[in-house]
Amino acid sequence: MNSYFDALETRDPAQREAELMAALPAQVAHAQRESAAFASILAGIDAASITSRGALARLPVIRKHELLELQVQGRQADPFGGFSAVRYGPRMPRVFASPGTIYEPQGARPDYWRLARALFAAGFRSGELIHNCFSYHFVPAGSMMETGAHTLGCSVFAGGTGQTEQQVNAIAELRPAGYVGTPSFLKIIVEKAAEMGVPLPSMRKAMVGGEAFPPSLRDWLAERGVTGYQCYATADLGSIAYETEAREGLVLDEGVIVEIVRPGTGDPVPAGEVGELVVTTLNPDYPLVRFGTGDLSALLPGACPTGRTNARIRGWMGRADQTTKVRGMFVHPGQVAEVLRRFPELLKGRLVVSGEMANDAMTLQVEAAAAADGLDQRIGQAIRDVTKLRAEVQLFAPGSLPNDGKVIEDARSYK
Repeated sequence: MNSYFDALETRDPAQREAELMAALPAQVAHAQRESAAFASILAGIDAASITSRGALARLPVIRKHELLELQVQGRQADPFGGFSAVRYGPRMPRVFASPGTIYEPQGARPDYWRLARALFAAGFRSGELIHNCFSYHFVPAGSMMETGAHTLGCSVFAGGTGQTEQQVNAIAELRPAGYVGTPSFLKIIVEKAAEMGVPLPSMRKAMVGGEAFPPSLRDWLAERGVTGYQCYATADLGSIAYETEAREGLVLDEGVIVEIVRPGTGDPVPAGEVGELVVTTLNPDYPLVRFGTGDLSALLPGACPTGRTNARIRGWMGRADQTTKVRGMFVHPGQVAEVLRRFPELLKGRLVVSGEMANDAMTLQVEAAAAADGLDQRIGQAIRDVTKLRAEVQLFAPGSLPNDGKVIEDARSYK
């Protein structure tokens, strides 16, 4: 299966980076011109100057909760809050809703969410039938996979969710080459088929998403003849990364620019450090610039053994929004970042909330390049200034804190 969807996947990394950076200023200018929301968010920004990752990192990050707030505020004038560059009509054949409620447009271009590449990496080929068990109502997941499958030249059975026995019968009678949907529902279908005594010999591959796909479930499916691969996509951005037969992380999609930043900030972290995935999409219809996914991951070193040359991420590693309530007050990752910014000698920080509910204690653990006398007291005062709460301060040598992306760790007992 070691072949490629197109030549973009095997570009020289320097060529890819140059081409992405060449496309970036045009996309920023397009967002400013065609999206009322980004006209405001990026007001005063010279788009022509955004030609590097360093320049991109100086732009604000727009996180999902902020997109929701702006949609709600502007919904009377525009249901999409000014983020969509297309309007109702032939350029927007469908509209979807995600929890919140956030409304997302589907543009008219083929493979709008760019899932064909991920399906190809999972082994699907033109002329096959795909059994699609992602939802087709409200959320775009079903349509995301279907448009990618059609671009690949596949037919699609719109299975949707639920009705397990009917799913088993349809697979047995239509003989699809594989399944797309959540991994947990695939397990339910395979178990139901065994219970019914119905063999499913045609279904030999799967592309799954929407939830964790642990190695134990991957191996369980493989023992039953189904080879599963995962993809990482969102309703806002489409495909972000996908798994290959190498099973060494997820390869980034060719249509996005991905940064990994320290949670609560827009500051890129060193390569290999866990942080929040921030994505700029080159989609002209929904031109999100520095969209914070709220998901944690990290870049992997080196290239994929399959020969794909794009960067790889470790996959989903948790949520970046670690806001927690301490003594009745919310503490945000951005507040921890504000404390660290006041002390140039601090490299990294982790706020640990411990104790029992109603008897909370905070400890800020920090890595310091140098520790002058009284540094811990000055940091403690900064914590009080920023959060209005007291905290103990512990100083550590560089490299001592865990590389898990946590800025706030809730270690309280909830018994």
